[in-house]
Amino acid sequence: MKAMVVREFGGAEVFEAAELAKPQVTVGNVVVRIAASSVNTIDMMIREMGESLPFSPPAPAVLGMDFAGTIEEVGEGVCDFNVGDEVYGCAGGLGDLPGSLAQYILADAKLIARKPSNLSMREAAAIPLVGITAFEGLTRAGISRGQKVLVHGGAGGVGHLAVQLARFYGAEVYATGAAGEQAKLIEKLGATAIDFAAEPVADYVSRYTQGAGFDVVYDSVGGPNLVNSVEAAKLNGQIATTLTFLELDLSMIHMKGLSLHVVFMLIPMIHNQGREAHGKILAELAKIIEQGALTPVLDEKRFALDDVSDAHTYLASGKAIGKVVVDLE
Repeated sequence: MKAMVVREFGGAEVFEAAELAKPQVTVGNVVVRIAASSVNTIDMMIREMGESLPFSPPAPAVLGMDFAGTIEEVGEGVCDFNVGDEVYGCAGGLGDLPGSLAQYILADAKLIARKPSNLSMREAAAIPLVGITAFEGLTRAGISRGQKVLVHGGAGGVGHLAVQLARFYGAEVYATGAAGEQAKLIEKLGATAIDFAAEPVADYVSRYTQGAGFDVVYDSVGGPNLVNSVEAAKLNGQIATTLTFLELDLSMIHMKGLSLHVVFMLIPMIHNQGREAHGKILAELAKIIEQGALTPVLDEKRFALDDVSDAHTYLASGKAIGKVVVDLE
C-alpha cells in the first residue's frame, strides 16, 4: 500500500512516499481502506517533536490520527462491524498504533463507529479527534439547557464543534474569535461572536451576563488564555480546557470555587484504557449529526496524500477556515 512516512522528525518537508505492506487483520481489530484523513495540531506536534513526546511513534512512522473509510477485514472478536461498513475514527498515529496517512489502517474496533450517513468521507474524517474533545469537555462540565456557555476559539477545530454541541444541548452560546471570517463563521453556527482583540473580558461578561459570568467556559485556546476563562466564569462555574501547558496561580480558581476539567482525548489510545468510550462518543456524535445539529466545517483547499507536507504547512499558517482534510481516494 502507499503511505507517507516520516523517517526523521522535523519540518513539514520530512514526509516521504513509501510502499508498505498492507496490514493483516488481528484479534479485536479491523482493516479499513481509508478514503480521507484530517490534520490536527497534535499531528504537527508529533511530526516536529518526535520522540521527545512520550506518546510519539518511533521513526520511521506513519502519522495521522483521524480517518473515514470502508472496512475490508474484520478480526476475531469483533462483533459490531462487518466488511463493507463505512466507519470513522481516531485510531492511530501515536505510540505503537499505525497512522492514517496510508491507504489502509489496522484499527482497534473500540475506537471507531459507523460513519454518519449524511456526511461524505471527507466530512466524516474531519470529526473524530475534535468531536470527541468537544463532546468530552462539555459533558464533563455538566452542560444543560438554559446555561450561558462561552467557547474560546469558536471558529477553530474543536471550538466550532463545541459551539454546535452546546446549542444542541440547549445552551445560549457565545464564542470568541477574530473579526472577519472567524466572526462570520461563529454567527453562522448560531453563537454570538465576541472579538477578543477589541473587547476586554470584563466588558463582555458585563454585557452578556450582567457581570455574573458564564456557567460553562470551554477554552479551546488554552495556555495563557486560561486566565481569561477564569475571569469569565461565574462563581462555582465550570471550565473545560484542552491546553494547560503553563504555570498558573490557582488563587482565583479557589476564590471563585471553579471546577477545571482538562481534556486530553488521546489518553485511552496512549494507555489502552477505556477505548470503548471513544467508539460510544463517535456513535452518539453520528446520531447528532444525522439529526442535522452538527456539521463539520472544512477548508476549501484540497490535498491528496502526496500533498501532506503542504497540508501541514497550510494548517500551521493559520489561514485555514475549518478542518484541513487529505483525500486518499
